[in-house]
Amino acid sequence: MRLRKGKRQKAGELPGADGLPGAPAATPGLAVELRGVRRQYGRGAGAVHALAGIDLALPRGTFTAVMGPSGSGKSTFLQCAAGLDRPSAGSVRLGGTEITGMSENELTELRRSRLGFVFQAFNLLPSLTVEQNVLLPVRLAGQRQDHRRAAEVLARVGLADKARRRPGELSGGQQQRVAVARALVTSPDVIFADEPTGALDTGTAAEVLGLLRHAVDTLGATVVMVTHDPAAAAWADRVLFLADGAFADHLERGSAERIAARMTALTGRTRAGAGAGAGVGAGAAA
Repeated sequence: MRLRKGKRQKAGELPGADGLPGAPAATPGLAVELRGVRRQYGRGAGAVHALAGIDLALPRGTFTAVMGPSGSGKSTFLQCAAGLDRPSAGSVRLGGTEITGMSENELTELRRSRLGFVFQAFNLLPSLTVEQNVLLPVRLAGQRQDHRRAAEVLARVGLADKARRRPGELSGGQQQRVAVARALVTSPDVIFADEPTGALDTGTAAEVLGLLRHAVDTLGATVVMVTHDPAAAAWADRVLFLADGAFADHLERGSAERIAARMTALTGRTRAGAGAGAGVGAGAAA
């Protein structure tokens, strides 16, 4: 996926895997597809347009980071893309499946069986063992719990000997490794990561990001990560920059320094626009 450098995305323009507009519905080979996605909170003069017409197509087997200034719509983008929130307008497809009109029960089943999640707060259940936490999506989906599969993914994240431990017995980095294993256990269409290294030190963060990178390169996983950290974003194949609820820029395989420079420039433009009366408005999701 490429956005033309220096050109803001227009509503109704859908960049395809080759960077050209006009990708057809349910394009083969795409893991994530958003068309005209808008999210508005409130009505009238006080309405907040957290997403202002997002069009996006991400191929399978790619690692995409999403960055932007505070209030740019990063979290709202992830929530809508992952079926955790419903857009006010537009459509979302995951693995070729249209999810926009699904019922809550259908969305819950899809998230359990076809999506993986890694959050900053780990979101592990303290009363369960590491293995039980990893197998929780399988259990909640009513499927047979495959202990061999759990052992396999725990070995991949370097925790083969921790299956019987509980989260409280592990370090923060180890707990996040468990979360990565849980995200991998169902071989999901997409792994959504929301600030996955926000609670980790630099060295441990690199280990976790290396696991996500390995999942993409070796297992063919698709990762979409929201982050504020240029060093974390540098692990991705591409970085998309959000501003005022729309994609304003992108960078392919950028270094942490180049990503930080783009963010600084984008933040400066956003503040200048806000000073002139433009912007998403107070209360937009970060």
